[in-house]
Amino acid sequence: MMALLDGLSEPATWRNSDWIAVVLLSLLLIVLALGAVCLFIVIRLLRSERRAGVFRWRDTTHRLTEGRKFQPSMFDIPSRWRAIKSDNLQIVQSALCMHNPIPCSWEEGMSRAHRQKLFVSPPVNGWILAVGSNLPDPGEDVDETFHFIVDLSRKLGEVQFFSVNRIFHHHAWVKANQSRILRAYAWAGTTLWNQGPKTHAEIALRLKCCDYCQEEPRLFAAHELMRANTEKVPLLAARWSIDPTAINAARLEKSQGIAGEFSF
Repeated sequence: MMALLDGLSEPATWRNSDWIAVVLLSLLLIVLALGAVCLFIVIRLLRSERRAGVFRWRDTTHRLTEGRKFQPSMFDIPSRWRAIKSDNLQIVQSALCMHNPIPCSWEEGMSRAHRQKLFVSPPVNGWILAVGSNLPDPGEDVDETFHFIVDLSRKLGEVQFFSVNRIFHHHAWVKANQSRILRAYAWAGTTLWNQGPKTHAEIALRLKCCDYCQEEPRLFAAHELMRANTEKVPLLAARWSIDPTAINAARLEKSQGIAGEFSF
């Protein structure tokens, strides 16, 4: 009798197990379907916001820089440049000892500057810019940078230098005139160069300049301070002389600079 009852109950047990498996599988499919729907919605929203952001950015840029052609991305912004107070392009070219010089437009010259070339811009508001990634880097050799600036200032008079590394937040700015360093600051993990009193522009921009032996902020605080310094270098350049990222390229359509090879 007991054997008969056990035989009768076995099919019921299998039916219950199958039912549980079906329910669990259905729940899994529902969860996956809901996840796919949510992912689709999120992707659509992100794409819509990105398009709207691009349109807003383009509209704002157009309003703020009417006729401007050079609109650099983060990767197109120059990493190192000199601002030379002069209107004579040939004298600046000669002082820089450029090899294989060729005339070119502003946009073409800026493109060449990112390919290990040196670009010397046409005069803009009384300043000539020398832009190139192979200009001396104070983070690699601050003495070489010092001698280069002093030598150029001896030949050309007022010379300014700016350097930014947006990955490590290294930065530097120098103002010289007639072989004399008026103000210099360079930071690359530590203070490499700090000479002369801070200018009014540095104070107004709240740039952080550490002394040689000063203990620098640690971790997040230091990262934020150095990042802020790096982002403000073009603003300092605008107050001292000229900001290459704010050049109205339309004004330079008929003016040509010079691109060439450079070795110091």
